[in-house]
Amino acid sequence: MGNHTAIVRWSRGDGDFKANKHSRAHEWEFDGGLKVPASASPHIVPLPYAVAENVDPEEAFVASISSCHMLFYLHKARDAGFVVNSYEDAAVGIMAKNALGRQAITRVTLNPVVSYEGPPPSPDQVEALHHAAHELCFIANSTTTEITTNTARS
Repeated sequence: MGNHTAIVRWSRGDGDFKANKHSRAHEWEFDGGLKVPASASPHIVPLPYAVAENVDPEEAFVASISSCHMLFYLHKARDAGFVVNSYEDAAVGIMAKNALGRQAITRVTLNPVVSYEGPPPSPDQVEALHHAAHELCFIANSTTTEITTNTARS
């Protein structure tokens, strides 16, 4: 399935690095050329050294889990004969200490809301589609984070 690349760029600028008063703003560049402004989370590094409006690694991790799950859900729903009109997920990641006592995103809850054209899947079918999507998701398969899906609104 190939390699996946990203370039991460940061420079100190005029911040006082030794005093820990330097910007954490940086840029991610992906293989298609998209550049995304990134930063440490303001929950971890105080403003103005973090940039609240930039994407932080923890948000990106949660978004990558949600995005991967969604793409496989759409695939499995199509294979099952359903037509999905929209899919929105307000995913939530929880930062806590893991079993080794290290800070980690220990849990991600996906909260998808899916609309369909024509008859929607039954609750059991929705559960099965989400389970299949989770099993296939490359990101879920690459992490020890507990991932759950709230299927009540799918």
